[in-house]
Amino acid sequence: MSGFDPFATSAPRWYAVEAHRPFLDDLAEGLLAWLGDEPPEALSDAVVLLPNRRAARAFIDGLNRHARGRTVLLPQIRPLGDLEEDEPPFAPGELDLDLPPAISPLRRRFELARMIDAHRREPVSPLIALEMAESLAAFLDSCQIEEVTGTDRIRDLAEADMARHWQDSADFLSIAVEAWPQRLTELGLIDPQARRIALLKRLAESWTERPPQHPVFAAGSTGTVPAAAAVLGAVARAPRGAVILPGLDLDLDEAAWGEVGDQHPQGALKALLTRHGVARADVALWPIRETSDQTRAGRGRRRLIAEALKPPLATADWRRAIDAMQASGDDPVGEGLAGLTVLTGRTEDATAALAALLMREAVETPGQTCALVTPDLDLARRVQARLRRWGLAADSSAGEPLSRSSIGVLMGLVANLAGGFGASPLLAILKHPTTTLDLEPAAFASTRDALEQHGLRGPRPENFDAVRRRLTGAKRPQPEAENLLTRLEEALSPMLSGDEPRSVDVAARALAEAIERLAGEGVAAWRGPEGEAASRLLSGLIEEGAAAEPLDGAAFAELLRRLMDQEVIRTGGDVHPRLRILGAIEARLVRADRMILAGLEEGVWPRGGAIDPFLSRPMRQTLGLPSPERRIGLSAHDFAQAACAPEVVLLHAERRGGQPSVKSRWLWRLDTLVRGAGRELPGRPEAATWAARLDAADPAPPPTLRPARRPAPRPPVEARPKRMSVTRVEEWVRDPYATYARFILKLFEMARPDEAVDARIRGTAIHDALHRFGDAWETDGAAGGVERFADLYMTALLDAGMPQAALARERVLGLNAGRWVVEWEAARRSTSRRVLLERSAELAIDIDGEPFVLTAKADRIEVTDGRLSVIDFKTGSAPTAKQVETGFSSQLPLTAAIACAGGFGPEGAGEPHELLYVSVTGREPPARIEDRAGEEGASATTDAAMDGLIERVRDYRRLERAYASRTAPAFAQRSVSDYDHLARVAEWSTSGEEEGE
Repeated sequence: MSGFDPFATSAPRWYAVEAHRPFLDDLAEGLLAWLGDEPPEALSDAVVLLPNRRAARAFIDGLNRHARGRTVLLPQIRPLGDLEEDEPPFAPGELDLDLPPAISPLRRRFELARMIDAHRREPVSPLIALEMAESLAAFLDSCQIEEVTGTDRIRDLAEADMARHWQDSADFLSIAVEAWPQRLTELGLIDPQARRIALLKRLAESWTERPPQHPVFAAGSTGTVPAAAAVLGAVARAPRGAVILPGLDLDLDEAAWGEVGDQHPQGALKALLTRHGVARADVALWPIRETSDQTRAGRGRRRLIAEALKPPLATADWRRAIDAMQASGDDPVGEGLAGLTVLTGRTEDATAALAALLMREAVETPGQTCALVTPDLDLARRVQARLRRWGLAADSSAGEPLSRSSIGVLMGLVANLAGGFGASPLLAILKHPTTTLDLEPAAFASTRDALEQHGLRGPRPENFDAVRRRLTGAKRPQPEAENLLTRLEEALSPMLSGDEPRSVDVAARALAEAIERLAGEGVAAWRGPEGEAASRLLSGLIEEGAAAEPLDGAAFAELLRRLMDQEVIRTGGDVHPRLRILGAIEARLVRADRMILAGLEEGVWPRGGAIDPFLSRPMRQTLGLPSPERRIGLSAHDFAQAACAPEVVLLHAERRGGQPSVKSRWLWRLDTLVRGAGRELPGRPEAATWAARLDAADPAPPPTLRPARRPAPRPPVEARPKRMSVTRVEEWVRDPYATYARFILKLFEMARPDEAVDARIRGTAIHDALHRFGDAWETDGAAGGVERFADLYMTALLDAGMPQAALARERVLGLNAGRWVVEWEAARRSTSRRVLLERSAELAIDIDGEPFVLTAKADRIEVTDGRLSVIDFKTGSAPTAKQVETGFSSQLPLTAAIACAGGFGPEGAGEPHELLYVSVTGREPPARIEDRAGEEGASATTDAAMDGLIERVRDYRRLERAYASRTAPAFAQRSVSDYDHLARVAEWSTSGEEEGE
């Protein structure tokens, strides 16, 4: 390569780097060879145009590697895809003197949404209008990129013979292409793509009329954008210009080349050459240093991939072509399969595990680089997560969306709160690492826990006042928690100022203010790459949001989420220098020692053509827009480039989203070709086994080990409970393990934030209403009783956390129950009775010289002529007579025993007469009364319950007596206990162990 002169031939100059070669490395080596013994500054006069900025950075790395310590001044490297007008070759700015500035993407989207709303026959929501604006912007971009001008053809679309909805779409587009340029003129702005295309066209014209005299190299572009293709043509014709194409197949036979279309990997390059009237035979190979072994192996792979991806009409001779090559002594299939591996994952997660394992394996090989290439961002994130288990991180070209960053999560939480208040989002905001509220960390954490426990657990609160009422009603005052709640309310007040729709700029400003108040120091939230991206997005919304239609809280939160998904953060940071995760486009030019191509399923790679809401396929053809298949051809080119690397792993998943997937068409064709040659695609079965073992459970236990048994702990006697309520005695009889967990381990279930309003809350509200109504009977009697009871019931439900929206049904139930309660109270009070409501009592029982305290809180006790009625209110079904007689439901008999012993005072003492369960539901019938005094009378039932309790206390005072789990499941109060997960009921109950004690 020494003495290589790319300008030795006459213009135009077109070169190609073969697909199996590392494009950017070869480009760098060729430029250094051209530099030769010239001084270091000789290369600085050259301009190198590359497709994008990432390719520019990778090219600089390649120059540094191949310079081998030699001092070289870099050429002027410019990304052709996003040229800046203040940089060469646009400097000093003569190309854009009369071009207006570009409209910002946000302003463009909001303005288009307004235009859509103004021209729609039927109104749509602002969020739908913004979605349509995004699609309309994509249509306008396509027209500008493809240089489709004029509105006549768009008007003609409406007159074509097509479905009515397509005619409506054409009518709308014809308005859009007229109204939108007028609006841009009013604003003094221009579309970003239109400005970029105009700059590229002017550059092409300038270089055509006044060719640059300095060296110019355009490398890596396929010229799918007409304006960019014009620049490539101008470079090729320049006195010292050259175009270097990626992966042009110079060996494909002419018959197959003639069949190359949009879906073929060579389709874009063929169109570029045809545009400039260049024959493929006139394209020269870019010189490289390559050993004969490298040449043979690389060209074997390239030949195999090219043959597999031949145009369909040119594949009828596969068998004959293979036979001919084998007859000549060649083994193209064997050479192409060397270094190629095909692996299959069962699911997306299994595929990610395989990819991560292969990347970890590459790290273990000294000096080996590895790149995962996939268009599937979810798969890339799964692989990143898998790599973290080994402390590895790969440099990802896709970056991370702002929505997944720490500050993005906080922004989403605060915005969602405006769309619907709740304890869960409040807790998430309070526990976010950015939230400090200007408090010292230790004090903030303890106060936050108190606020969570006493104010934010339970049914969903409607607002901050509802949370404050919970704190006020707590057993102990919570002043610190109330202060924290006030601070939080003040911080979030900008976002919770009302339910009316607000302008997007006002909502964005409120969100920024709320974030700064939560973060304490304000600017702390906007530090680092994440904060910079977040502040950039919010600044854009504040600056441009006035152009959008007002949005309610939920719609603004959804808009913010979509915008954060599109805002990408590329931090670099602490990544492994030999691991990369690349998109398909980046992999066209960047090469690693091991290339893992993942996502090879139809719909993923290649991705299906996007559904255009405005244009059908014939409409696109009429307008001169490219077919959806062209994107498939570009994807095929990217795949072919990456698949020609020396070591390649092709990876696909059998199932996606729980459904069977279809292999990529390229993988199918490769498999068909190889099988036709009597071979199999090489695999690595052990890799799948290793990946499966990463998450495998412990090996199966030896046969001598039994499955987990029913837990039966035996705590020390002195640790066992010496005090218990009558309701907990029932739990003790049914599930002793629950008693052990509650009284000995001191474990108590906490209410969940925003938990659903269930029967327990209704039961509490009915109890509260009955208590208050009964208390007021002596003074108010039955006057207005039905409405009064319903009001008491509704108030109790609100205090318990039931939302207003759910109260309509409850009002009807409350009125039905109120009618029954008024009649029942009047009937019960008509005789001479003493009525005790919501009374608590306890009874110390001496059992073998040691006391045991039994407690109770009676819903209602009535005493008539020395006869005692113990009443318990329920909203569900009452215990059966058998359950009461056998001691499984002993609440009322034990409460009666406490009353007989004077536990409720002299006014509550008497002989047990009635043990009543009153089920109040408000349905039909509104209530049901069931007496569980038993066949032998209430006194006998009471005595039997007390005897059973004493015997149980004696039994459990023995060390050998265990607290077994679910000893009477048939009589369990609930199908699932609060402690079943600790007792591992699901495990031992299915192991064959018999139920019962």
